[in-house]
Amino acid sequence: MRQGLPRRGRRRRWPHRRRRHRAVPHHGTQRPQLAAVVPVEGVSSLFVAVEGPNGVGKTTIARLLADRLAELGSAGVHLTGEPTRTPLGQLLRRQESFLHGKALALALAADRAAHIETEIIPRLDDGLHVVTDRYVASSLVLQRIDGLDLGEIWSYNRYVLPATVVYLEDHPEVIRTRLATRPQLTRLELAGSPEKELALYRDAAAHLHRQQWRQHVVVCHGLTPERVVDTILGLLPADGP
Repeated sequence: MRQGLPRRGRRRRWPHRRRRHRAVPHHGTQRPQLAAVVPVEGVSSLFVAVEGPNGVGKTTIARLLADRLAELGSAGVHLTGEPTRTPLGQLLRRQESFLHGKALALALAADRAAHIETEIIPRLDDGLHVVTDRYVASSLVLQRIDGLDLGEIWSYNRYVLPATVVYLEDHPEVIRTRLATRPQLTRLELAGSPEKELALYRDAAAHLHRQQWRQHVVVCHGLTPERVVDTILGLLPADGP
């Protein structure tokens, strides 16, 4: 799979890399046959962003996807997420209640820029697959909940490294039940709702489609996490050359 990724041994500065790709929206719930996932072993480094509303299961699926990719091929896998675990990312996690609107959006964009430059691109250059729990689409959703318009949010993120985006969806009632089990909700979780986030993620997907990002939608309802990952793996080889 060539996705505008830097070749091994050659470092490129991501803000100037504007290679574009055709988006592939897809809904899938069927368990793939093994033959559909084996080709992952033969493709070049994958950069996959797992996205979806709060409570849909992104962290679990991103972790399982990274584990399965590691099992299927000889390439290593790097699991990451946003906000990052850097001092800036940790500050953002702690201060979300105090940072609002443009200030939060700019800080998240700065964290993402460092994430790409110092973590994602170097791992891809080393031949690893990279799976991230949240990426640009999260900003296109959560910063809208925080009062910004999509155009402004995109202006802070338009030069990022494109990823193959996997959107997880489930019934709003299921998501709401999961959120209710959390000991505390963040400010943006309280400000939004499963219905609102699902709608905004669809807006984000439509916007990234216009930017020619590769995208897939996986409906998780009634599926175990393992079956969800099977579905994702069945989609990823289709992104190959």
